[in-house]
Amino acid sequence: MTRFIAAVACAVALMCAAFPFATNSQVPSGRNVVKPEVYASMEPAARGSSFQIAVIMNIRPGFHVNAREKSEEYLIATDLKAELPSGFSSGEVVYPKGKLETFTFSKKPLNVYQGTVILRLPVNALATAPLGAQHIPLKLRYQACSTELCLPPTTLPLDAAVNIAGSASEAKLAHPEIFSHH
Repeated sequence: MTRFIAAVACAVALMCAAFPFATNSQVPSGRNVVKPEVYASMEPAARGSSFQIAVIMNIRPGFHVNAREKSEEYLIATDLKAELPSGFSSGEVVYPKGKLETFTFSKKPLNVYQGTVILRLPVNALATAPLGAQHIPLKLRYQACSTELCLPPTTLPLDAAVNIAGSASEAKLAHPEIFSHH
């Protein structure tokens, strides 16, 4: 009898061990649905000047994330936070408008981001900003959903790298393809 119980316990353990792999192959992690890229508008940026950090969210086809302005109270809005080191200050993050889409799991249209969206954070390099390569830690939080299901909310740690120069004459615009029309 104990051998039978041990065999059943072993079979259950094996099935439980195999089950996460079966579901993971069909349902991606929220981390794999959004591929973020981070850019600074100046390289280098000057002390005493302002620049922007852009976080480009490349959202996997067939998925969406809730927009900043969420349609329902229970939804998790897209959120970008910066942990500014000393020598820097920032304004409010500028989020794009979402698009109202209808999904099978919701009676009313939801305000979502799909495809590629750009979040923009205005940053000031103060006169006291350290010179050279600086890192501004960011946290991007979102909830990715397909037409059938929503994945658990995800928070991705990101890093905005920017060089700080001593004078405005050294500052140079960078990534005009992202920043020129804003």
